[in-house]
Order: sequence, then structure tokens, then C-alpha cells
Amino acid sequence: MDPKSIMNAYDFTGKTIAITGGGGVLCGEMARALAGCHANLVLLDRDVGLAEKVLATLGETKGSHKALFIDVLDKAAIQQAADKVIAEYGKIDGLINGAGGNSPKATTNPEQSFFDIPPEAIQFVTNLNLQGTILPSQAFGRCMVKQKEGVILNVSSMNALRPLTRIPAYSAAKAAVSNFTQWLAVHLAQEYSPNIRVNAIAPGFFLTEQNRFLLTDKATGGLTARGNKIIDHTPMARFGTPEDLVGAVLWLMSPASKFVTGIVLPIDGGFSAYSGV
Repeated sequence: MDPKSIMNAYDFTGKTIAITGGGGVLCGEMARALAGCHANLVLLDRDVGLAEKVLATLGETKGSHKALFIDVLDKAAIQQAADKVIAEYGKIDGLINGAGGNSPKATTNPEQSFFDIPPEAIQFVTNLNLQGTILPSQAFGRCMVKQKEGVILNVSSMNALRPLTRIPAYSAAKAAVSNFTQWLAVHLAQEYSPNIRVNAIAPGFFLTEQNRFLLTDKATGGLTARGNKIIDHTPMARFGTPEDLVGAVLWLMSPASKFVTGIVLPIDGGFSAYSGV
């Protein structure tokens, strides 16, 4: 590939990308990167206000950007959002399934053993991460099937590859997201079009509002024992920053990775490679 073709691969002019959880910290950074490459962006979030705050940081970029409400567990709301995207832009080139998260009620701690985790807490985390990936993939994937092309990028987690203590529901749910990514990649390529690709990123440890209660001490702001263990087992000796996801996201969403489908890419500072000795 010549230099000009490489540059063109990362030019998203005229391409429309929807991001669920678009108002979040990590997805917000993905949005800024894609906007900088001239993509049209539709940020989908239960809190449209958060998505609009991300839009306000995009500056004078060339694409057309908007925020829409979505509940990734409400099939009708998802379909309505997909219909609005197609009505306005005529197509959907990419979907990033960024909505997800954990719940303190689904973790083990000194006050709550594994045996006492309520079923509804496990169901909530499972639904949010797995169903919240499958349902948008159905609605937007159907559009890609009609077009015979498109890219879906799921957000799994390092917990899917190496389950961590204390978060059984989240680890299991993200493992399911990784498995679903591989299944959907094969299904869409074989049944509909080899030009529809499905991949996932597996972020390591990024300090966000969702995991802050596990990694930092609320009173002192310092790392908890768990936070220190993570740093000790991360060869790059730090937590990830949102910007650390950008290179992989742009590559997987672009034609530069046109022969890549069904992978789950770790972005973890070497955590998955380190045995601890």
C-alpha cells in the first residue's frame, strides 16, 4: 500500500458511524478521533446531555454530528435510532458498541460474598453488556446487510481473557461479548457479505468513573491494594488513558484492516502477556 492509500484509508469523509454509550469517557475520545478524520457521527446514549457535551468538544470538524437517545436494552428504541440514522444519512458505515459497565451490587466484597450476590444484579450486568451489544448489532447490522458492507466494533475487556477477582458478572458478560464478536463475524461474512466485518477491542485498566470505586480510595485518592496489584502486573506500569484506544479503533474501523474480522484486540499495556514472574 502506497503512502497516499494509507492516508486515504483513514479519511472517513462521507462515512457515518454510530456509537452507543457515546457520552462516556472512552467513547467520547473515540468520537473525537473519528471526527478529526471527518466522519459523520451519531452519538447514542441514555443521557443525551452527556452525548451533547461530547459533541461540543468536536470543534470545527468537517462531518455532520448529532446526539440521539437510545436505551440499548430497548429493541424498539434501538430500531427507532437506526431508522433516524438511515433517514438522515442514507446509510450506516460503522457501529461501535460502547455501552456497558458493571454494578457494585454484582461484585464480591467484605460485606457481600459471591453466594449473596442477588440474581437481579447479575442479570443487570449481563443484559447491559451482552444484550446491549447484540440488540444494536441486530438493528444496525440489518442495514449493513442491505448495503453489503459495514464495520461493527464491540468493546470487550481484559476481564474476558483473564477474569479478575471480585467481578464475576462483568467478567462473564465481557467473555460473552468476545465470543459473540467471533460468532457474528463469521455469520455475517458467510451468510451475507465478506465486506461486513466485526471485531472487538479488549481494553485493560482504564481509570473511569465505573471502576474508580475498586481502584482508588475514596478518602485519600490513592490507589487501593487492588489498584496497586494491577499496576504491578502491567509491564507499562500505568493505567490506560482514553487516547490509548484511538489508534486501534481507527485501524479497525478503517479499510486499513479490510482483511481483519473476528478478532479481539487487547489494549492493556502488556497485562495479558505478563505471567507475574
